[in-house]
Amino acid sequence: MIVLSSVTKRFGPKVLFENVSLQFDPAKRYGVTGANGAGKSTLLEMLSGQDDWDAGSIDIPRGLRLAVLEQNHFAYDTQRIVDTVMAGKVDLWAAMVEKEKLLAGDVDDAVGVRLAELEGVIAEHDGYSAESEAAELLVGLGIPAEKHTDPMRSLPSGYKLRVLLAKVLFGRPDVMLLDEPTNHLDLESIHWLIRFLVDEFKGTLLVVSHDRHFLNSVATHIADIDYRTITIYTGNYAEFVEAKYDNQQRAEAVAQSAKKKIGELQDFVQRFGSHAAKSKQAQSRLKQIEKLEEIVETKGAKRSSLVRPYVRFDGGKPSGRDVVRVEGARKAFGSKVVLDAVNLNMNRGDRIAIIGRSGIGKSTLLKLVVGGYKALDTETKPYVLAPDAGEVRWGHDASVGYFAQDHHEALGETGKGTTPYEWLYRFDKQRPQEEIRAILGRLLFSGEAALKPTEALSGGEAARLLLGKMVLGRHNVLVLDEPTNHLDIESIEGLLEGLQKFQGTVLFVSHDHHFVARLATRIVELRDREPGSRGDGCEIVEFGGTYDDFMAQRGSDRPRRAAS
Repeated sequence: MIVLSSVTKRFGPKVLFENVSLQFDPAKRYGVTGANGAGKSTLLEMLSGQDDWDAGSIDIPRGLRLAVLEQNHFAYDTQRIVDTVMAGKVDLWAAMVEKEKLLAGDVDDAVGVRLAELEGVIAEHDGYSAESEAAELLVGLGIPAEKHTDPMRSLPSGYKLRVLLAKVLFGRPDVMLLDEPTNHLDLESIHWLIRFLVDEFKGTLLVVSHDRHFLNSVATHIADIDYRTITIYTGNYAEFVEAKYDNQQRAEAVAQSAKKKIGELQDFVQRFGSHAAKSKQAQSRLKQIEKLEEIVETKGAKRSSLVRPYVRFDGGKPSGRDVVRVEGARKAFGSKVVLDAVNLNMNRGDRIAIIGRSGIGKSTLLKLVVGGYKALDTETKPYVLAPDAGEVRWGHDASVGYFAQDHHEALGETGKGTTPYEWLYRFDKQRPQEEIRAILGRLLFSGEAALKPTEALSGGEAARLLLGKMVLGRHNVLVLDEPTNHLDIESIEGLLEGLQKFQGTVLFVSHDHHFVARLATRIVELRDREPGSRGDGCEIVEFGGTYDDFMAQRGSDRPRRAAS
């Protein structure tokens, strides 16, 4: 059991937590939620000892094994991938390393005694099956067996995160602290992680995530951080949302009833307070008013740091019925063929989700599609692609807005030294300044946030600014590459509502199950080809229906693992 008693934490003038008292119980899985900047990551850092607090205490029982998902993706670049995972069991790994060093030198009696001790430690921690267990975790997270002995530096940053996640899971600690573990995981790996945490892990879990489906699948409780306090709710994320709303409604009803009663009592005091016969009654009512005012203060509408942006895409003039056709497209990088003989067509009103494992070519496909649009702005042109063979033909009256996965790349070199307002205004200087400011305000850029340099924006702020550019453009086709990355749950819901109301066409890549399931009307899956099959690049499979229908057709809610 981890106990917080009257904990307060400040960053300069900003108060994150004020007099917070609660406990995290064994074997419960807590989803940690709250707005960007509310203090979710700071809470995990305080629990892990990476950050201090200003007042109060955090009591963690001695001997409790606690593991944290590390954020430094480069710390183990020289180690083998599988060794990085096995280092998750500190005592075991230390014994294995010492054993190898001793065996590399001369073995005398003293060394023999020490080797026997080390063998006992290794056996105690199931060390002789450690490498196979680590390999199983890595494969589950999408890293193929043939790469396990490669150095960590051979992996892209997103896959290094997977190895660090496997390291935490391998340690089987009493308490796991996971900060955004689904970032850089594809849908298949997220589903695998859900199964592992629910079926295999028996300890206490605190996980920060903006993935609503993940929290619904994993969490038994929600630790909601909202305006300086943390409230524990029983149930998953959907149950938390309902309970929080119900609590607010009941509290506000009590507050309204108290306000009404205060008004009645104040009328009595004003009418009879000066009459001697009524003075005792007046004094009694004044005491009642004090008690009721306390109820109004505690039960009334509480301040909240949670704000949902308002995202509205006005498509302007509709496109033609045939929006875009991709015919025989091929793209290779050096000798590696990523896409070959790709055929894809989009019709007006389609909402197509591109899914598949990380690194298979989803972003490449989007860049090819956008690259065929001739009227791109100068900010976007450097980051899209032309096919090596085949063609991309856009239909009549198509107007395309593109949301790139790399937000700061999409903001461009020319964005440096500008504020969000100045950056957005550059794309339509004929638009009234009040309208530009209104768009920014709806996307939560108001006050100081609208005056920050664009290069200083957080990931979530950069994402919202790019959405502002798409809103400003009044496009009838939106192409979005991982738009939910770095957005908090409220921002994701705001974006989802805007896209659901959008009358145009949407092509998007996302690893957020909830987002894909609620938005997509067609699914295009990129799969690895079966061994021995003909053709280069990946295989493309289309399905005309929702993501839930697509999963149901497979006969399971577990996506087929593509061979890497």
